Amino acid sequence: MGRAFEYRKARKMKRWGTMAKTFTKLGKEIAIAVKTNGPDPVANSRLRVLIQNAKAANMPKDNVERAIKRAISKDQADYKELVYEGYGPYGIAVLVETATDNPTRTVANVRSYFNKCNGSLGTSGSVDFMFEHKCNFKVKAKEGLDLEELELELIDLGVQEIFAEDEDILIYGEFESFGPIQKYLEENDFELVSAEFERIPADTKELNEEQMAEIEKLLGKLEEDEDVTNVFHNMKEAAE
Repeated sequence: MGRAFEYRKARKMKRWGTMAKTFTKLGKEIAIAVKTNGPDPVANSRLRVLIQNAKAANMPKDNVERAIKRAISKDQADYKELVYEGYGPYGIAVLVETATDNPTRTVANVRSYFNKCNGSLGTSGSVDFMFEHKCNFKVKAKEGLDLEELELELIDLGVQEIFAEDEDILIYGEFESFGPIQKYLEENDFELVSAEFERIPADTKELNEEQMAEIEKLLGKLEEDEDVTNVFHNMKEAAE
């Protein structure tokens, strides 16, 4: 198994535990998708995926419909997707993805979290090179499906790893391959559970429990911020 498998195994279900936070995150992503490519999921492939992600997260259908309606109304704020990079204690690289209608507020908040936790907000590109930007799809396993054959079929589309997770199949590929992979899965009648983007660290740093607790404090502050959609780092996760 490759790096994506090990990464997934280490941090599986560890983050985004609160339902309200997940719904806020999805609502913003839906708003961005609608404003970019329109409210029709048939014509908007990204929106189609986000609606499926919302379903997988048990987000009520009414919430999804309200998020779409708000996005096409003049009252909806325009969200910008911005990425912040920095270092936590012990040289741990931290990459923060946000969706915000007020970048000035967001960068001030993110900087304050780093400062309060003995870290520092860096400049663009300061830690991004330490992570591989990937897309991943979770689909329902088909009876009799051969994973090796599927992987061979998808290699030309930019797929790098395929592995089983419980009753589902995880497909990891290049960030730029999201569209072609989604198209293949839909055309070949795979039941899509969810799809998202992840940043996988090229290497991880091992810390002791006390040091990890300091990093977790920083990660917790970042993840609690309403403008933050994802937080990635290169600290080696504790074994389950």
